[in-house]
Amino acid sequence: MARESVENAMENEWHAQWSMYSDSERFLFDEWIAPATLEDFRDKDVLECGCGGGQHTDTVAQVARNIVAVDLNTIDLARQRNARHDNVTFVESDLTTMDLGREFDVVFCIGVIHHTGDPDATFERLFKHCKPGGRVIVWTYSAEGNALVRYGVEPLRKAVLRFLPRRALHYWSWLLTASLYPIVHTVYRIPALSFLPYYEYFQNFRRLSFGRNLLNVFDKLNAPSTIFTTAAKCREWMGTDRFEADTISIKPYKGVSYSLVGVRRG
Repeated sequence: MARESVENAMENEWHAQWSMYSDSERFLFDEWIAPATLEDFRDKDVLECGCGGGQHTDTVAQVARNIVAVDLNTIDLARQRNARHDNVTFVESDLTTMDLGREFDVVFCIGVIHHTGDPDATFERLFKHCKPGGRVIVWTYSAEGNALVRYGVEPLRKAVLRFLPRRALHYWSWLLTASLYPIVHTVYRIPALSFLPYYEYFQNFRRLSFGRNLLNVFDKLNAPSTIFTTAAKCREWMGTDRFEADTISIKPYKGVSYSLVGVRRG
């Protein structure tokens, strides 16, 4: 899909998603940014790349000195959620081309880089906006472990689901989410079957509310573009030419994603 088409799609899909759903599961944020912690944001100048509905903005704003939250078209929703904070600035921009003219102590991008039209260009922008000695934190869907979504769900989304009204897609997502509960709470509890796809992932499914699981399913069916990140790409982004070797962390998460953390070389 051409970048212009991706951006046009995002004008509808992402705003619709964050108008319909909310995310309040704090433990996910803590696990996605590990080995970094919320304390790494304390009293820091922070850049959030892809703020969506503003749930992570709200978490970080409680400890950061200030935070600039960037998104393509959902900042009205994020601003409403963060109305109580006076240390947040919202900027509408494309992450692949943004240039804010300044550097930050912490740059983080949670669940967004794989949905941009050009993840390489997006990572370059994240890195560019990080101060020497500053920290970059990224959580991204992995190519490894996601064959069912990549080769099953994605073709269906491109051929059929992207043409559905978002409310109709919500209905089908609800049915799919509900249908997963019996198997996730029976078959996927058997240790001998840990070889099954998404075995680790469904451990989180049992921890989350139905609403949060519904959001996860809807996100997979709704995203206008998904470019899954390979382990090799993670190593390329987090190279020792960019980051201090002893700070680089490339951590698989639940078999379906990677958490990337590193301190930029001085």
